[in-house]
Amino acid sequence: MTHDAPTSTSPTLAFIGGGNMATAILGGLVRSGTPGANLIVLDPNAEQRARLERDFGVRTLAAADATLSEADAVVWAVKPQSFRDAAAPCAPFVAGALHLSVMAGIRSDAIAQATGSDRVVRSMPNTPALIGQGISGLYARPAVSAAERAQVEAMLAPTGAVLWVAQESDLDAVTALSGSGPAYVFYFIESMMAAAERMGLSAEQGKQLALATFGGATELARRSDETPAVLRERVTSKGGTTYAALTTLDAREVKGSFVEAMLAAQARARELGDEFGR
Repeated sequence: MTHDAPTSTSPTLAFIGGGNMATAILGGLVRSGTPGANLIVLDPNAEQRARLERDFGVRTLAAADATLSEADAVVWAVKPQSFRDAAAPCAPFVAGALHLSVMAGIRSDAIAQATGSDRVVRSMPNTPALIGQGISGLYARPAVSAAERAQVEAMLAPTGAVLWVAQESDLDAVTALSGSGPAYVFYFIESMMAAAERMGLSAEQGKQLALATFGGATELARRSDETPAVLRERVTSKGGTTYAALTTLDAREVKGSFVEAMLAAQARARELGDEFGR
């Protein structure tokens, strides 16, 4: 554990868990000017603690102690099934803090009960946060102030965009759309790579073409005032190559199946909330 004193100009933040998502947020905070001394990470893994100390200059803890009482905000980044065991020893020190959860499935009622704080924000990030290109769905309990919402936005800004939802149950839909969404994109890239090989190109050529196409099309949709449907129609000439491909997809009801797949993900997110989040 490092022993530098926190600075008075930046809030002190404690992270419970030092895995990938915590690392993404920590890295963004340090790059944007938060002193490492103002960041505390509790993680039982000695190698992980050493890596975080080396990379970001943070203070680390192997177990909960009074150091956590310095935290203005606590970020929960443990596996959902580990939350209750992780929260119990922390609770005596964190009841006065704002709490931000990046855990899937743990509902805000459970976090408030386990920590003694009703100031809870739930976040559903996604893996592109690791390169600053993610998006996080956010829900705040009524006790969270506008200033605290802004604080959460500032904490997550280095990881990408944020989107607030009005109801906590909406996070199940966010999970299905953007939380799981990178896997859908990777699934289509895999399919395009397989098709490239069937058509005589190499998998690497297929990957290069697919990545450039996804990236370019996404940026075009982002910049355009027109809907994705209109943009699609502009590429689709009746009787042409795109028409042949999309007609095949429609014949196999791919769009409907894709919608059903995301509804299944939403339902599973709700089930996980029932399992872990009470």
